[in-house]
This record gives sequence, structure tokens and C-alpha cells, in this order.
Amino acid sequence: MKKGRAMGDRVRLTAAQAMVQWLSVQMTEDGERFIDGVWAIFGHGNVAGLGQALHGIGDALPTWRGQNEQTMAHAAIAFAKGHGRRRAQAVTASIGPGATNMVTAAALAHVNRLPLLLIPGDVYASRRPDPVLQQVEDFGDGTVSANDCFRPVVRYFDRITRPEHLLTALPRAMRVMTDPAECGPVCLAFCQDVQAEAHDWPEAFFAPRVWRIRRPAPDAGELEGAVAMIRAARAPVIVCGGGVIHSGAEQALADFAARHRIPVVETQAGKSALAQAHPMNLGAAGVDGSAAANQAAQAADLVIAVGTRLQDFTTGSRTLFDARILAVNVQPYDAAKHGAVSLVADARVALEALSGALGDLRFSPDMQARADWLAAVEAHCATPPEGLPTDAQVIGAVQRAAPEGIAMCAAGTMPGALKLLWRASQGGYHMEYGFSCMGYEIAGAMGLALARPDRQVLCFVGDGSYMMANSELATAVMRRVPFTVILTDNRGYGCINRLQAHTGGAPFNNMYVDSRVEAQPEINFVAHAASMGAHAVRADDLSALEAEIAAARDRAIPTVIVIETTARPGPGDGLEGAGHWWDVAVPATGGTDRLKQAYARYLDHAARQSLIN
Repeated sequence: MKKGRAMGDRVRLTAAQAMVQWLSVQMTEDGERFIDGVWAIFGHGNVAGLGQALHGIGDALPTWRGQNEQTMAHAAIAFAKGHGRRRAQAVTASIGPGATNMVTAAALAHVNRLPLLLIPGDVYASRRPDPVLQQVEDFGDGTVSANDCFRPVVRYFDRITRPEHLLTALPRAMRVMTDPAECGPVCLAFCQDVQAEAHDWPEAFFAPRVWRIRRPAPDAGELEGAVAMIRAARAPVIVCGGGVIHSGAEQALADFAARHRIPVVETQAGKSALAQAHPMNLGAAGVDGSAAANQAAQAADLVIAVGTRLQDFTTGSRTLFDARILAVNVQPYDAAKHGAVSLVADARVALEALSGALGDLRFSPDMQARADWLAAVEAHCATPPEGLPTDAQVIGAVQRAAPEGIAMCAAGTMPGALKLLWRASQGGYHMEYGFSCMGYEIAGAMGLALARPDRQVLCFVGDGSYMMANSELATAVMRRVPFTVILTDNRGYGCINRLQAHTGGAPFNNMYVDSRVEAQPEINFVAHAASMGAHAVRADDLSALEAEIAAARDRAIPTVIVIETTARPGPGDGLEGAGHWWDVAVPATGGTDRLKQAYARYLDHAARQSLIN
């Protein structure tokens, strides 16, 4: 990209040119761009300004075209998660619907604490042509635009109404995305006229900069108290959250658990920080947890929560843990939840400090339940189907065909089933369950495959999520990004249909057969995926599924394998001891016996909830 006309120690560029040039030289400690590139769908709010600037900078900050603003952002989020938050991508859209399409993705990144740079176009700062096409007008506030929708769902918001605002806004945005405690999405709403305005910029502003991810050490007093708590414990258990992976603390946790013989249970975000083969790994905890993990959690007298925000699926809606909680977290907000004793620090640094202070302290947990559980899972997932296969049987087939692959998913029945049943290798699991966003799966698989080209990405998606957002298959075909989609077709929203029944409701508006339609759909998912250029096949049974997964490894494009499954069973598919209560409010009155029974069960469980916040 041309630097423009030099004026002493200044250079004349448009605001958009300055933005992309600055982003192109923000580096990681490994010598890579922190912002890998920019996903873009252009419209009148960004094509003339940012569009011209991105074209000019070329490969120094590459631009990729997607099919939908939300799913482009999903791909960027998965890329960042696949890199452990050490790299990110940007997404730009026009004003109006292009911008608001990204709000859902912003919320997803916010909940999951993942870096994402959003650059929506905005209205004219000059207001000369107001109202412009797609402008949202607030009758009582002339400063409001559609981009104000981003304010609750980003960590940092700024509206660029003058070129020189970038001198402060861009470093602030990078600080947030690289701060382990504050990490999350950033929105720089870029007024479309300002994008094209020229300004004389200090040349020093464009000097390359390395952003180091800090590792805060624990406070000495907090560390001393934490060590005393662990020494006083009889039966501690570790809850492994996503912060372990974000910190790169996988080996530190593995060493800590093995040295002190403390069992580990997993959250959705923390699963695969330890391989399932690690001798202290009891597997999934909580609502979608294993018998071994939940038994250990209930029996524990100390819960060491490492890098987790203790969401309701992990805590069984505050009914699973009946013990003191020691919360190790880089974010003080999370470390203080549930009345926990806080140890505010980077997970890796904290675990190493704790282990050093504990010395040779070792506990004596009974790990037989772990062996029993893993044997039960293996047998259960290998059971031949009677009729259509269950989700558990599909998972078993995929596990046999690709044991070292990365299982990824986002919503529906599969997240619970995968957390419970997938025997992950280290790093072999990627779940978006903080926001549980239907439609993340295919775009997320593309972003994850871009981040982890060394592993086979196995995207589990139901027919409901596939119908919501599938268009980035075409992008992956065009960019030659391979991943494997296992599309389980149960003809509707099977997960919520089961929840509806469990909470006393009648089957209604979830399965196609229970919806107000004139004809039941006959959707040819194979033909649909093939029409976008993917290699698409139907697997008539589990052996065919295994064969197709093996064949997909050698392709340079996405593979979509469609298999019909039963809608009836739940996440554990009848596996004894799986799961825990989840607080989903049941109507207090309604008349049916089924509803009365569900309400009675609800009151019984709710009475056991901890009210400590």
C-alpha cells in the first residue's frame, strides 16, 4: 500500500487507509499479525472507504469475502478460539442490516471472552445527507445509529467521527483484545464519510508493535490462603474451564493433577485441556456430566475452579457443589462468584505457584468410578442400533474413524452428548456453548480449520442448525478449506422437543410433525450441500459413516455426510448415571397431570439450590 505524500514526520492517508495500515503491523510475540485478515461484505457504508483501503494494502492485510455478516464473524471467532485467543480476525459490514447482522456474533464472542474486531460502517458524521439509506433515526437522540446495538455485547465500543480518533481508538481496541482479563469483542463504528477523509498522520503511529499477553501472578496473601484451603481439604476436585486453554495451562494442569492426585472434571469450554486418557480426568461435569465426575463433585469438600465462570450447566443450576469453592481466575468478576475464595491470577502461573507451595502433598481419591464410566461409554457408543441410530451411536462411529480429530459443535442435543461421550485427545474438542448459538457450526468449522489445518475438524450439526446457517460452505469450497460435517437429521428441533416434554409440555412447534405446516418437508441435504460445491453423501448406516469420515481426510474441500437419527433419546441416550438437574422454569399451573408432575419435580430440585452469589 502506498504511504501517500510525506510531510516531515507525517504521512497523508485517508482514515480507512490509516486503519488498515496500522492493523497490518500489530504483531504477536511469535512474529505473526495479531489481526490475521478481514472478512468483508461491502455496501455503501464501507465499500468506498474501507474497500479501497483493503484493496490497496493487499496481502499485508488480506481480505476475504463471505456470504453473511453473522457467519463471517462466527468464522473469525472460531479462528480466535482455535488459536487460544493469541490471534484474531476482523469483520467489516455496511451500515444498517449488514451491521446489525453481526450483533449476534458479537454477543457470542462476548459471552465466550474471545477477541473479535468488528468494523461496521456508520452514518455520516457531517450529517449533510441525513437520513442516508438504511439510517436508523432516533426521534429524541441525534447521536444514535443502528450500531448502538453493539454497546451491550462488546467489551469496547467507539464511534469514529473524526480521522484522528483512530490514534486512540485503535490502541484501546487492541488492548482489550489482548488483555486476558478483559478480552472480548470490539466495535469500531466507522462513519462512512470519515473513512474517506484525509489526515496527516504521525509516521511513528505505523511503527510495528508487539502485543504481549500478560500473565498476572497471584497476590501473596491470596496464594497463602489458597494453599491453606487445599491442605485442609479431604477430597478436593478441580473444575477445568476454558481459561486453562486460553492461558496455555494444559500441561501445568496435567502436572498439578497428577502430582497431587486431585481429580479433574470438565466444563464445555475446558474439555480437552486434558486428554480423556489422563488418569485424573473424570470427564464432563454438571447437567451434561458423567456419573464419575458428578459423584466426585458432590462428594468434594473443596472445589478448585480453574478458569471457569461457573455457568449453570457446570454447577447443575447451583445444586451440584456442596463445598467451599476456590476460584482461580484472571478476571476478578469470575473469581468472586458463588461466594468463592478468590485467587486472581493467570491459570498457568497460579497452578505452578500452588504446586510449588503444596510440595509433595498427595490425596487418595478412589478412581474406580472413572474406569467404570469409560468402559460404560465405550460399550454404549458401540451398541448396534435398533432402527435409526442415536446420537451416542453416531458419536461412537465418528470416534472410531477419527480418534485424533477435533469434535466441534454449538447447539442442540449434540453439545451435551459430545461433552459426555467424546473421548477427546488433548486439544480435540471445540464447543461454542457459552451462547449456544445455532448456526455457528459450519462457519465455525471453517474458522477452526483455518486455525488448525493440522487436525481433521469434525463438525457435528443437526438439521435445524444447518437450515439456519449453511452458506459458508460455499466460502469454504471457494477458499479450499477442508472440514467434515456430520449432519444428523431428526426432522426438527429434537433437543428442545425433549426439553418441552420433560417440563410437562405437549409436543408443539419443534418437530416438523408437530408444527402447523401443510406438508411435511422432504429436504435433500445431500443435493443442497453439493450445489454449493461440497462433497456430499448420505450414510445409510454407521459403517458407511465411518468409511466416509476416513475418506474425507484427503479432500481439499468440505465433506458433508448426512445420516438420519432418532429424535427420541436425550444427550446420554439412556446411559445410566449421566446428567444432572437443570433449572428450566416449569409453569406453576396449566391443568394437565404431566405438567403437575413436572412442576412437583421442579420444586423439589429448586429447594436444593444454593443462593450464595
